[in-house]
Amino acid sequence: MSALPPPAPDAAVLREAARWLVRLHSGRAREADHAACAAWRDADPAHERAWQRAERLSQKFGAVPAAVGVPVLARQARSNRRAALRTLALLATAAPAAWLGWRLAPWEALTSDHRTATGERREVQLADGSRVLLDTGSAIDVRIDAGQRTVRLRAGAIQVATASDARPFVVETALGRLRALGTRFTVRQDGEDTQQQIHLAVTEGAVEVTLRGASSPALVVPAGRQTLLRHQGASPLTALSPESQAWTQGVLYAENMRLADFCAELARYRPGLLHCSPEVAELRISGAFQLRDTDYVLSMVASTLPVQVLTRTRWWVTVLPI
Repeated sequence: MSALPPPAPDAAVLREAARWLVRLHSGRAREADHAACAAWRDADPAHERAWQRAERLSQKFGAVPAAVGVPVLARQARSNRRAALRTLALLATAAPAAWLGWRLAPWEALTSDHRTATGERREVQLADGSRVLLDTGSAIDVRIDAGQRTVRLRAGAIQVATASDARPFVVETALGRLRALGTRFTVRQDGEDTQQQIHLAVTEGAVEVTLRGASSPALVVPAGRQTLLRHQGASPLTALSPESQAWTQGVLYAENMRLADFCAELARYRPGLLHCSPEVAELRISGAFQLRDTDYVLSMVASTLPVQVLTRTRWWVTVLPI
């Protein structure tokens, strides 16, 4: 007599497995998160079955956030094969948007006018002729009317090249308004809540900066200069750095950069988790690295520094001491 198959995990356990999957593949998970997940899996055989189901789904379709993954996992557990195939076909169509939603907030992925997925760069030409280049995992909204041209940066980084037009061109960010004065510039938005910061670098013309809540401009950033906006205000102007513009050419530029910072930057261009061990975090790296093949970049790191690259899965890579 053959043994009965183990019962399918219930919806609550599947939901928890999907949450663990999202956390570990978010790009912000720490070693403690991986240890906690392992403990959760060991605590109950049902947890491990739910985790295996979640991983199979992830491996087949790429990273899937809980909002999409949980319904699919539960539906597969209780449906017949034909219904499951219909579900998988739907998920295959939704997967690119789902992965984008993982790196951006879900509402940003679904409602932004223009957006890019992880590792993607794309140029958009606006109705006025201006051009906006979106970096990896970026999202913008665009509003052009009779009085003003407005780009709202919702996530990530952009390069703006404005077209000649009498209407003001403004980039709205979480920390203020950037008014272009016939110019080319890049804007990058990082962090959350009180840790948010905006990096503005100007290559042509000038940009007028009005901090959030202010009624008058705080400063004007001319060509060849850059500044950092925080909740406390704007930093003093400094010379334009090569690394601030390198991404527009598909390059990660490093000059005596901490390996931990290098890995954090490289992680923005690849799905899943790229973790740098604390033992090698302070090693220094320099060079210009093509972002189109991040696996090759990691192999270069391993060939030039006393480190090894441990690949557990496609989405879980750790840089360790040899």
